[in-house]
Amino acid sequence: MTTTSTLRELTGDYVLDPAGSRIGFVARALLVSRVRGTFGAFEGGGRLDGADPSRSAVRLAIRAGSVGTGNDKRDDHLRGGDFLDADVHPSLTFTSTRVERAGATGFRVTGDLTVRGVTRPVTVDVELTGAGNDPRGAFRVGFTGRAVIDRDDWGVSGGRGMVGRKVALELDIAAIRQP
Repeated sequence: MTTTSTLRELTGDYVLDPAGSRIGFVARALLVSRVRGTFGAFEGGGRLDGADPSRSAVRLAIRAGSVGTGNDKRDDHLRGGDFLDADVHPSLTFTSTRVERAGATGFRVTGDLTVRGVTRPVTVDVELTGAGNDPRGAFRVGFTGRAVIDRDDWGVSGGRGMVGRKVALELDIAAIRQP
């Protein structure tokens, strides 16, 4: 996937495959270690235009209550009012506003991230990792993405002194082209 003509073959409408995707995060804890977590419930899709990435668009909705770090007490705290406030704000959403090519298989996807009812712009660096037909004949694409945000910008200010402000968002995405 290194030429524009190859990218053109990827053009189409896609639906996120939750079984083949991972949405995670990493944050500093106690200034020494890192806490890694994932969201287990999400959906999304988009339009990929390989000939003109600026005409591409993506959307993603994540269930805040699906956060998991492998520690039940910490997960309950993350779902609560100090962090995601999942009962009041059940979804985190991302809607792209601009897609730009960044190298042979890279893209910069800028969009509006909404967390706890606060919407702010975020740019995600995305890399195409593969494309092709699966054993059932469905055409799939894979991407990885990463962005670093300051959680205070969205009012996620719990855990002062225990959790760092910077959070790295990590995406491993598989999407299926729709007929």
